[in-house]
Amino acid sequence: MKRLLAYLLVVTLFSGCAMVGIRPTTKNTVQPVAVQQTVNAPRPITQSQSKAEAKKKEAAEIVNYAEKCRLTIYSPELYDSLLVNWYERNVIKSYDDFFTQFIDIDPTEVLVGDVPDSVYEARLRRLVSPVNLGYNNILKNSIINWTTRNKGTVSRILGLSQVYFPMIEEELARQGLPLELRMLPVIESALNPTAVSRAGATGLWQFMLATGRSYGLEVTSMVDDRRDPVMATRAAVSHLRDLYRMYGDWTIAIAAYNCGAGNVNKAIARAGGEAQTFWDIYPYLPRETRGYLPSFVAANYAYTYHKQHGIEMIEPPLPLCTDTVTVNKLTHFEQISSTLDIPVEALRALNPQYKEDIIPAVERTYALKLPQPDVTRYLAREDEIQAKDSMYLAKYIAQPKATLAAQSSSSIHTVKKGEVLGTIARKYGVTVSQIVKWNRLRNANSIRPGQRLEILK
Repeated sequence: MKRLLAYLLVVTLFSGCAMVGIRPTTKNTVQPVAVQQTVNAPRPITQSQSKAEAKKKEAAEIVNYAEKCRLTIYSPELYDSLLVNWYERNVIKSYDDFFTQFIDIDPTEVLVGDVPDSVYEARLRRLVSPVNLGYNNILKNSIINWTTRNKGTVSRILGLSQVYFPMIEEELARQGLPLELRMLPVIESALNPTAVSRAGATGLWQFMLATGRSYGLEVTSMVDDRRDPVMATRAAVSHLRDLYRMYGDWTIAIAAYNCGAGNVNKAIARAGGEAQTFWDIYPYLPRETRGYLPSFVAANYAYTYHKQHGIEMIEPPLPLCTDTVTVNKLTHFEQISSTLDIPVEALRALNPQYKEDIIPAVERTYALKLPQPDVTRYLAREDEIQAKDSMYLAKYIAQPKATLAAQSSSSIHTVKKGEVLGTIARKYGVTVSQIVKWNRLRNANSIRPGQRLEILK
């Protein structure tokens, strides 16, 4: 039985390689290529052989079989490759299923140009949602804009949605919010995590600094969590949930997300205090916010019915399958790039929250996102990566040592009768104000004979 299980393990792994189109080229490296299974499996052991001989031959045959396949049985790289293949296949499948199974429309129907109002209305009615999408001339004009002049943007969004929407939808579902809200970062930033508005709003969800910090986002000179897609999404969904609890209507909550609750409250007051939807307060909202909900509806429409308007997807520039590792030491992107041959630009794209290419893991740990196949390589060479800190972080590492050295280099001067601070300062090559500061003197004349003064160098 043990022999059979061992044999099945090897055959299963080899078959898995063939199934996903992967053949390792070295003992610890795998590449996507066409696989030809030409190695014969171990032959059954005859009953005439002793148990000891059988076990020995069994082990030898399994090792020989694995070596001929050039396959490490428990290879982390193999598991990573299988995971990438599985994840990407499922992401693409779920993306396609949304348009083929959940959108009840003839895929061959293409309407480019003048679309009758009845078609727009019918298509929007199919998008049943807690967010009341509605239909009117304002929405129609926005839909036309998104399916004509903004076709290039929609093409990019279709590709980037495969990267960001699974994460955004998961967080929306976790907090019980409508999945259609995934389109808000499309309106806010066109799914660009480093976007910055003229007012300073930053990231996928365009958080202002104060609002971001109020939802737990770290914003310092080195780190800006508003640019972290995961952290910013968690904060944005919590913010949207709070706004909905305040207003009880998603169209008003969406408007408040754009212009702030204060402006929405003023608009409600000007509307007579009985407003129940976005359209009740529409005339009293800031000009930019009046176009915000129409853009949200139009983006949902364009995303769902892009094929009917001849819009094609542009492949996403980022890997679909990624994972994170924990970094517990001050690390520069160049340390990782030079060791693992990952372009710095790729590290920046996956980790936009680190503003200076530095992970400031000094007093706490931070997350580093990598393509799934590179996670195992990072863990295997983590010590080598961290050993390069003095090469790329010299000024950050040396600064505390230099400060300590400066503080330890000092002299004690005993004031003699008739001496003044000017004379003492010239003797040590410092200034009078420095001596006053170092010794916490009231002024330059407040010294006396026999007093000990500390002179720093």
